[in-house]
Amino acid sequence: MKVAIAGYGVEGRASLSYWRARGHDVTVADERDRLDDIPDGTPTILGAGAFGWLDEFDMVVRTASLRPDRIQTQGRVWSATNEFFEQCCAPIIGVTGTKGKGTTCSLIASILRAAGRTVHVVGNIGQPALAEIDDIQPDDIVVYELSSFQLWDLERSPHIAVVLPIERDHLDVHADMHEYVEAKANIARHQTADDVIVYHAGNDYTRRIAAYSPATTRIEYPFAIDQFEASLQLPGRHNVENAAAAIAATREYVSDDDAIKRGLAACEGLPHRLKFVAEVDGVRYYDDSISTTPGSAIAALNSFDQPKILILGGSDKGADYTAIVERCVATRTTIIAIGQTGETISAIGERRGALCHRVDGRMDQVVAEAKQLAQSGDVVILSPASASFDQYKNYADRGEQFIAAVKALAG
Repeated sequence: MKVAIAGYGVEGRASLSYWRARGHDVTVADERDRLDDIPDGTPTILGAGAFGWLDEFDMVVRTASLRPDRIQTQGRVWSATNEFFEQCCAPIIGVTGTKGKGTTCSLIASILRAAGRTVHVVGNIGQPALAEIDDIQPDDIVVYELSSFQLWDLERSPHIAVVLPIERDHLDVHADMHEYVEAKANIARHQTADDVIVYHAGNDYTRRIAAYSPATTRIEYPFAIDQFEASLQLPGRHNVENAAAAIAATREYVSDDDAIKRGLAACEGLPHRLKFVAEVDGVRYYDDSISTTPGSAIAALNSFDQPKILILGGSDKGADYTAIVERCVATRTTIIAIGQTGETISAIGERRGALCHRVDGRMDQVVAEAKQLAQSGDVVILSPASASFDQYKNYADRGEQFIAAVKALAG
């Protein structure tokens, strides 16, 4: 079979290896003019318009971030996620939502491992799914972090679907919120009566998605986890909710409360997700660079009672920053507005009476401004509520530059 891999990133590399290993004739298509890390002898279609010249292929495997309608082919349009769901021999716990997916997946995996299960974490948080497929056994459990891009054309749903709160996001790729939510809904749409859906009861979009599922086991969260909360190592009420979702998602496999406690205690969280960096002159600095939506920044603010300075802004994904600015006003949080969306945030702040400082510069200059504004006992949080691509390679690069700047303050 002639297969084209449309888009050659981390997932595309895994797809190339997977289909080649199965004896197919594989070509890589990418809109970049040059690919430096492609195996010698691999046929390529490169440059602008590369995805419009794929009629000769029996199957085109799109990378997750590529809209399906950008591919022009007479063949079958497929994805690594669809292939994984079709071939995987183990039960899958799928997790989607706007924020909290990675943390919730980590909590689920930690609880399952504490109960003695073999777990494979794949998707955005872990290995590319197809790179893991050959190592999975029927008694294992897969935890799959599923973005709207991976769910867009998914033809099967996971045995256990977890739907975290959903807010405006990725509107630089999706046409509107309807398209975004409909893509997310594929996590539930193809379930059966024997499956399980866990969803946030306080979010209109999650309830809409849950309504698509025919699963008879339906678990609403948040709910009280008093007996487990002391074991949770992650800060913030939003992480208590994430833990509740994880407990609900694992109940089919874990009945031992002590295993749940051990799993929660063992999960220290992921990089750039409200992680403590350092204390300098009595001021504590936290890296929440993963925050690319206003809702996630609000959750970060709500995690601390101390006076706060919030570093807010980045590249634009069509978000409305009114709610986060109003929350800053209500909590007397000082805003340092940065990046492409900094002008918008500053304008909203001026109208709402926020304490707002605009910094148009490098991360070390941003952190220096925070140091000038902060007093002993304050908390400085990088929780930008925006994407990173205006100034940084990705959210991790932004977070690492923040960490380096803070550690430079400490000497």
